[in-house]
Formats: sequence, C-alpha cells, structure tokens
Amino acid sequence: MKENNKVAVVAFGGNALMGHEGKSTYIEQVKKTEDICRELLSLFDLGYKIVITHGNGPQVGNILMQQECLTGTIAPMPLDVCNAMTQGLIGYMIEQRLRNIFANKRLNKPVIAIVTQVVVSDGDPAFKNPTKFIGPFFSKAESERLSREEGWEMREDSGRGYRRVVPSPKPTDIVEKDQIVEMANKGFIVVACGGGGIPVLRDKRGGLKGVAAVIDKDFAAEKLASLIKAEILILVTPVDQVALFYGTTKQKNLSRITLNEVKRYFDEGHFPPGSMGPKIEAAMKFLSSGGEKTIITSVERLEASIMGEGGTVITQ
Repeated sequence: MKENNKVAVVAFGGNALMGHEGKSTYIEQVKKTEDICRELLSLFDLGYKIVITHGNGPQVGNILMQQECLTGTIAPMPLDVCNAMTQGLIGYMIEQRLRNIFANKRLNKPVIAIVTQVVVSDGDPAFKNPTKFIGPFFSKAESERLSREEGWEMREDSGRGYRRVVPSPKPTDIVEKDQIVEMANKGFIVVACGGGGIPVLRDKRGGLKGVAAVIDKDFAAEKLASLIKAEILILVTPVDQVALFYGTTKQKNLSRITLNEVKRYFDEGHFPPGSMGPKIEAAMKFLSSGGEKTIITSVERLEASIMGEGGTVITQ
C-alpha cells in the first residue's frame, strides 16, 4: 500500500441506499451499503485517510413517519433526534460492512462512526422556505391528503412524485471537528456528519440546542472537508458525470474542468438547485477554501474516477 498523509472526504446520498420509492428494507440497504464500501477500496489502497459522510433524506423521513404514526400512544421524537437516529442506523451499516470487508481481506483497519452535531444559524432564510425532500414518494392525491391532515408541506420532486419538505439551513461549524481529525490521524476510517449532521443552534455561551431541519449532505461534506483540510472531496451522484444541457440533444458530459470553468457554467444556469446545483456549489466552495480537487461521479464509476479514468474532476 502506498503511504499517504492526504485526507479524502467521500459523501453519498441516502437515496443511494434506497429503491426509487424510498421504501427499501434494511437488508436491501445493507446490500447497497456494501456495494459502496467495496468501491472505496481504491482510496484505501492508495493510502488515503478516509472520512465518510452520507445523506439521510429517505431514511429520516421514514423514521419521522414511524414516530408520528403512534403519537396517540407514544410521544414522538423531534426531527433533530430522528436525524441522530439515522446517523446511528447508517453509520452502523457502513462500519459493519467495512469491518467485514477488512476481516475477509485480513486487514487491520479500524472504523468508527461519530455522532456529529452541525451548527446552523437561526437567521438562515431556509427556516422560512423549506426545500429539503425527506421520506418516500406519494401521489398528488396522497400528498394533498397528508398536507391537509398532517400539516406537512409537500412538493413535487423532479417529476417522480410528491415528497415532504423541511428546512435545510447551511452549516456554519461542526462541533466534533477536532475529534474527527484526531481519529483520522490515528488511522481510523471515520464516518461523520451523517445525514448532513444533527442541526443545532449555538448560544452566546456555547450551549447547543437541536433544531427541526435537515442539512444538505453536500454542503455538510464541503464544510467537513474544508474544516479538516482534506485534499479531495468526492460527491457520489446517480449519474456518471456532470453534464451541460443535461437531458437534451445538446448534452455534453464534463470530464476534467477547472474551478473558473465550473463557475462560468454555474452562472449560466446549467446546474439547477434541485439536482446538480448543491454539488457544484459545494465543489466550488471546497476548492475556493484550498481543496485540491473534487470528484463527482456515480457509485458504479467511483473506483474508475478515483484512478483518474472516469467521473468529473474539478481542479483549481
């Protein structure tokens, strides 16, 4: 194995572990988690210190629904606590899959999942304009009923159906960042900021309080990568490469581009907020903060992209 002191932050969405409707079983999610973990082996082989983060949109929405179904019998947990539950759930799957992979290869690689709190601002405009999709998809009639009966705010998600939306404020700090760095420096593969992190508010004395929101995992991954001074940020998506004029006859896939080029394309409106926009914003901010490169690609092309043979690579 090549020795290397560089750190890579890898982020994949909660949707990567679920089927189209967001209703996969635990066993199905474990299988998809293992597929992703196996794709990360190239980074381990190159000697990188690895920090893994993930989304939780489908999972946290499902857990919140489970909580709310029994409100007449058992008091439901608030959304920030449900975020913590998904950190435990998905962190457990990632840690166990990685440990099993290493055991089969007779490698001594320690893995740890850290419950992570991410600070947001109570003045963030996202609290007045919920946009983060959580939970499964519903038909238009079902969404109207849920909006009427449960008070949920529902929106159409990319023509695939209707989903619940909640506030998604931008991260400003990560409470456990020093501990994440310490564990990575000791050789641990760290799972942190799961589901974008548990959103908390910090008062003037440094006290913390959870808030009802879900942080976008791409922005949390960028904040994590920048704060711990990672060299590479890898954002896993449903597509192999970023594209201009996506879904049209003029579609042009991008292999290697510079920060200045991607800024120009972003300003021209090629990356809408509901799809590639957050990933491109995160990539630009990471590189502007001193990161070396961002890779955006699919699970299937992850290993090839890490080896420089696929995906979209954005550099200074």
